[in-house]
Amino acid sequence: MAEIKKLAESRDLTRIERIGAHSHIRGLGLDTTLEARAASEGMVGQLPARRAAGLILQLVREGRIAGRAVLLAGQPGTGKTAIAMGLAKSLGLETPFATLSASELFSLEFSKTEALTQAFRKAIGVRIKEEAEVIEGEVVEITIDRPAAGGAAAKTGKLTLKTTDMETVYELGGKMIEALTREKVQSGDVIALDKASGKVTKLGRSIGRSRDYDAVGPHTKFVRCPEGELQKRKEVVHCVTLHEIDVINSRTQGFLALFTGDTGEIRAEVREQIDTKVAEWREEGKAEIIPGVLFIDEVHMLDIECFSFLNRALENEMAPILVIATNRGITTIRGTNYRSPHGIPADFLDRLLIISTQPFTEDEIHQILGIRCEEEDVEMSEDAKLLLTKIGIETSLRYAIHLITAAALACQKRKGKMVEIDDISRVYGLFLDVKRSTQYLMEYQNEYMFNEVPRDADECETMQS
Repeated sequence: MAEIKKLAESRDLTRIERIGAHSHIRGLGLDTTLEARAASEGMVGQLPARRAAGLILQLVREGRIAGRAVLLAGQPGTGKTAIAMGLAKSLGLETPFATLSASELFSLEFSKTEALTQAFRKAIGVRIKEEAEVIEGEVVEITIDRPAAGGAAAKTGKLTLKTTDMETVYELGGKMIEALTREKVQSGDVIALDKASGKVTKLGRSIGRSRDYDAVGPHTKFVRCPEGELQKRKEVVHCVTLHEIDVINSRTQGFLALFTGDTGEIRAEVREQIDTKVAEWREEGKAEIIPGVLFIDEVHMLDIECFSFLNRALENEMAPILVIATNRGITTIRGTNYRSPHGIPADFLDRLLIISTQPFTEDEIHQILGIRCEEEDVEMSEDAKLLLTKIGIETSLRYAIHLITAAALACQKRKGKMVEIDDISRVYGLFLDVKRSTQYLMEYQNEYMFNEVPRDADECETMQS
């Protein structure tokens, strides 16, 4: 019988990413003086808007003034959300950045004001500092008193730890044995052991054991053996948001409610008690407030009740920086019959610092398409990029970006290595933009159901534009 051979295919699945609309944004693209570069960190153009966002960035970092609100206003496709994402990336992971689409408020199980309150609390971080008794050392030996066959689980054992200066043996209980087993601690590991909670953290393998192995895994980390005393006091820092503290203290399952999504409505009394406790921690030096950013997109979808609530919420000293965005002009305020700029009430508009975005120039569209080709891993000839730029000017930047991957698939179908003009022309003919689709509807509207024929030529032009 012939020998059957199996070919094993190994793939690295540690990092699986999807390319999103703003995945190429790495920051605001500012220099050390908060001046915007022409093209940097994925951002192109919009220099005045990015400079203004840089001042907001500095405002957030200083964290001394609460309740400021910023409006990003501009035509569709001018980079409002990109600026907000750049602001989030520039702030870093430790500063809370909560995002919310205005239409979400009308599909949640609890009230609109509760949803906004939770969003505000998600954008306020608390850095809690505490001192803990920690035992750090290299594991010399773990001895577990194993019961006889058929007996109960191991109850006791001994752990031998050492530093560069001393060595000590610790008695182990059942919980400690479970923690060591769960972390897969073995001789040669460097660990940190919290005396109060019994939590075991594996810091890595001792660098003195690095020669014991011919090959190690990609995630193996070698660290030096700790020096000095085995037992020491260390400052432990936890970063959480006010909303997470609210959920933990308002649900019987505690922090598990964060994973189940069972947040529900939180009583005002619980929040008042938490605010009081956090204020005490601040006075004692145990906690520090980290004001963040709340970004609400499509803010014209909010109604008059939400705007009234925001007016009051921004006056709270614990309020974050509010950044909102809209692409609407003068339109009706939702929930009323009144018209206002951007669909926002005049009293709320008066609180806003307004940042305006402008349409991109031809050169900027060309640069953005080049960045998106790199992000989507598409090789495109310069002539094809020029054609795509022209399409972006005549239609929209978003439409031109959507054609990149479609043109790459057309190129792949003809077994080409680089996207050419013919590939762009092919997908341009397959997928209509808004103007061509509207023109088609106008020509064949009588063949559609429930069509409404415009009464005069002016309305035809309005629909086409």
